[in-house]
Amino acid sequence: MRLAATLLLLAMVLVFVATLYWRGAHPALPWVQAFAEAAMVGGLADWFAVTALFRHPLGLPIPHTAIIPANKDRIGDSLAQFLKDNFLTPAVVARRLEDIDLAAAIARWLMADRPATPGRRRGLGPLVARLIEALDHQAIGDLVRDTATEQLRALALSPIIADAIDTTLDRNRHEALIDSAIAWGLRTLDDQESTIRGMVADRTNWLLRLVNVDASVSESLIDGLRRLLWDMGHDPDHPLRRRIVEALRTWAFDLRHFPESQAVVEALKDDLIANPALAQSLTGLWDGARASLVTSLSGPVPAGGGKLGIAMKALGQRLEADAPLRAAINLHLRRSAIGLVNDYGDAIVSLVSDTVRGWDAGTVTEKLETAVGRDLQFIRINGTVIGGTVGLAIHAVAGAL
Repeated sequence: MRLAATLLLLAMVLVFVATLYWRGAHPALPWVQAFAEAAMVGGLADWFAVTALFRHPLGLPIPHTAIIPANKDRIGDSLAQFLKDNFLTPAVVARRLEDIDLAAAIARWLMADRPATPGRRRGLGPLVARLIEALDHQAIGDLVRDTATEQLRALALSPIIADAIDTTLDRNRHEALIDSAIAWGLRTLDDQESTIRGMVADRTNWLLRLVNVDASVSESLIDGLRRLLWDMGHDPDHPLRRRIVEALRTWAFDLRHFPESQAVVEALKDDLIANPALAQSLTGLWDGARASLVTSLSGPVPAGGGKLGIAMKALGQRLEADAPLRAAINLHLRRSAIGLVNDYGDAIVSLVSDTVRGWDAGTVTEKLETAVGRDLQFIRINGTVIGGTVGLAIHAVAGAL
């Protein structure tokens, strides 16, 4: 466009010179000369104006030229102030976000179908996966372990166990546990019958063994235990079963109200936390989660999006169906955005201003001239054409007078 505007100006110069050379050869030549002369003036004037914005015309230090390089810092400050006044104030952000349903947009994105792709993922997923891979895994694993350990230490385990006991008893789920314990007791009694007979024989006087008293005692003991377990298994109202229920109820009550009972449970919890195996398991939580996330985010997209896609769709459907939840999320996002602007708006403005100040004059000139240079060259072309048209008009008026 600069070349086109310059060639048009040169054309007007050549036309003007030609009209001087062939003066009087034709009655229309004065009109052509007037047009060319005024077009040269208009083209040169607009060339000077456009050039003066970015540099000194012909390298001459004419006052009020090279306007943009000379005012680079002021332009940066004005741009920063414009951003602050029109975009980076809490009131402006609040007003612009008031009617935007960000939660609904998130829900639609979560529910969007993600067809299976044979290759690797593209977009945000692999970027997040690379960020996860770049993290300090040992430090995060230790953080997860320490955080989980502190949460376990702060957790009051006694009321939880008491609630679990009461819930189990209220729903009669303890009956199956007692039945299983009775069945185990019967099997153990059958397996250990010889051991029991040997223990009784060892504790019986040799004279009584001669008359088989030990065998009779052993048989009575084993039969009595077997009959007791059998009766408990077939009688839901057996007194011993009721005693077990009462003992569990009493223990649940003690766990809620007696510090000494709570101290026993808390000591067991502390022993569990101190176990190195638990610490290793807690550290491994991050390793497992990290590997799963990286695989889901960077690997091929399965049909339906895989487990991650199913979870995302479920979350999106919940957001879409729950208007109060969407309203709460929108409110939180708006407050977060306003808070960020309030806390960092001035820093962003300073960043813009300082960045422009840090550019050299040539960089600023090149960026602005590249952005608007085409339209500026059209100004030169328009100036040449309009100048010639005005020259015709002046020539006509002068001739008439």
